[in-house]
Amino acid sequence: MSNDEFRAALSRLAAGVVLVTAEEPPLDENGLGEDVGMTATAFMSVSLDPPLVMVSLRNDSRMDDLLAEQPLWAVSVLAESQRHIAGRFAMKGRISDRLLFEDIPYRRGEFTRAPLVGGALATLECRTEQRVPAGDHMLVIGRVLSASLPSGEGTPLMYFRGRYRQLG
Repeated sequence: MSNDEFRAALSRLAAGVVLVTAEEPPLDENGLGEDVGMTATAFMSVSLDPPLVMVSLRNDSRMDDLLAEQPLWAVSVLAESQRHIAGRFAMKGRISDRLLFEDIPYRRGEFTRAPLVGGALATLECRTEQRVPAGDHMLVIGRVLSASLPSGEGTPLMYFRGRYRQLG
């Protein structure tokens, strides 16, 4: 089986889209940490008791490197109307995320200080419990510290056959 065949087969699996965020610690005690974000479709619930979720991160990605250093992160489940946010944070090879957050409404998580996107269908704050190497990715399992439903309305942003889609 080729990589293209594998990729094509799994592109037929529809997935919800989330924004994973974390605050990078400041370089010194007087500095401010930088917000980091990454679009993900490989995200799932793992356990109800204790409440655990999992995200798959590409090895050596900025988010993988950051969460290897510090354990606090957040997830915003994106609504269909937030397609532009997903696209913005899906770009590879960027040096800084500072400008990417500039015009996006968000609040800081109480437990993680990570950005939680305004208008998201749901937000979760997490603490890493376990990191599991899996091929060219790292599976990060996090304990959910808080969960909220900032937007009671809306439909989820989906990813199917290599494109963002709407449900229905």
